[in-house]
Amino acid sequence: MLSRFRPWIVLTTVLIILTICTSSVSNAALGDRILARGSRGPEVTELQKRLQMLGYVVGPIDGIYGRQTEAGVRLFQKEHGLAVDGIAGPRTISELKRLTGQSVTTGGKSVGYKSSDIDLLARLVSAEAKGEPYRGQVAVAAVVLNRIKSSQFPNTIPDVIYQPGAFSPVANGEIWKNPVSSAIQATYEALNGTDPSYGALFFFNPAKTTNKYIWSRPQIVKIGNHIFCR
Repeated sequence: MLSRFRPWIVLTTVLIILTICTSSVSNAALGDRILARGSRGPEVTELQKRLQMLGYVVGPIDGIYGRQTEAGVRLFQKEHGLAVDGIAGPRTISELKRLTGQSVTTGGKSVGYKSSDIDLLARLVSAEAKGEPYRGQVAVAAVVLNRIKSSQFPNTIPDVIYQPGAFSPVANGEIWKNPVSSAIQATYEALNGTDPSYGALFFFNPAKTTNKYIWSRPQIVKIGNHIFCR
């Protein structure tokens, strides 16, 4: 009698094991394991989305750690002072999460902001501060976000940026140039809460500005060529 049911027992056991394995793979999160060329799964998809958010070319978002994804990881590592090995290990993933937030929503967009608004902010950061230290680029993005929170200014990214006389790149057309990768990264870091300006609402280059009003504002910090103030 037992021999009659043995094939069914074996088949049921195999199906249970496959179900458990499939479930564990589908629930895997970025950071659960080291990823390298040849890796596949949802963690690779998340890795690709995060790198793409920061402007790195990774090829199709397909969950396959191929040549282009490896190249994107290598470039990210090089630009952030990490060991350049093309492997997404703990330090690389930690830095990537620090810049893009602890979680990625569907499509890799930051919650509460349209992708077009994020792109506009990155363009402004690039136009205003692409030659500045990375920390200064984050601070420029933070100024826009601080204005949104302030009752003195409009409450959306486009309205703040397009406010008459607010930012010179809008007037001279520099804002329409594609943003550099560091400006994109700085934008996402500011959106995720980093504020090197310490709540500043204004910034200016003292070598280029004679405006008495901006000079009268309480100064907070100087980063690169920009002074940030309230």
